[in-house]
Amino acid sequence: MNNKRFLTSIVCFTVMAVQAFAQSTTSMAEKDNDNIPQYSYSVEEMDKVSEYIKQQYGEFDIVAHELVSPDIHCDIAIVPPTDDQPYYKLVTMGAGAFKMNVPEDLKSDVYERAEYVVFLPADWNIKSDKEEDYWPIRMLKTVARLPVSMDDWLFYRHTVNLTDDESPVAENTGFNSCVLFISFGKGNKPVGPLKLDLSDKEVAFFQLVPLYPEELQFKLEHSFDELEDIMDDDLYDPVIDIHRKNYCK
Repeated sequence: MNNKRFLTSIVCFTVMAVQAFAQSTTSMAEKDNDNIPQYSYSVEEMDKVSEYIKQQYGEFDIVAHELVSPDIHCDIAIVPPTDDQPYYKLVTMGAGAFKMNVPEDLKSDVYERAEYVVFLPADWNIKSDKEEDYWPIRMLKTVARLPVSMDDWLFYRHTVNLTDDESPVAENTGFNSCVLFISFGKGNKPVGPLKLDLSDKEVAFFQLVPLYPEELQFKLEHSFDELEDIMDDDLYDPVIDIHRKNYCK
């Protein structure tokens, strides 16, 4: 299988092994200094990641700090709504500290480090721990930890099954999975990778777009290109809408 065909092939990961980690407690308070994760950015690298998020997505004062970090320390920057972009932008800070296990023949085409992004409506209760409000944060943490727990890799167009029985992620929506897509920042411009140093440390930023079970199945049976064609603007306007149309039902 050549590189191009491999990169465009359908990859779907199950997440039973990391669901417990996705339940790690978050807090708006300072992080627990006694909690030392296995993989973490240096202070300088974290500063660069934080500044890059501000440059690409907007200023933020609130960070959802993770209190339990068994592997990576997955904080989440919360960029508030603005007049130009009236929605929340949630961006992980810490997933890219882990170097993913990308196959040798793909390393020239695939980023080995990544952070993950979701956009939420301005009226979303981001401080709630109820599952109907918390599931996007759980999704971020689940995807961020998957390459660590599976010793594997994630990239653009890859899909992640968020439940082990095809059930919805919460009672208020029918989504059960997501696809990694281009992330758009200020001015709706694609967000490129952040180069952390002079060596190979480049961190990509991927948008997580929730999918319905039928959309996931369509992608697995056909291709991402065909799913992209029928979903159209809902991929390019990735503010989560729990009531959006199911394009494959």
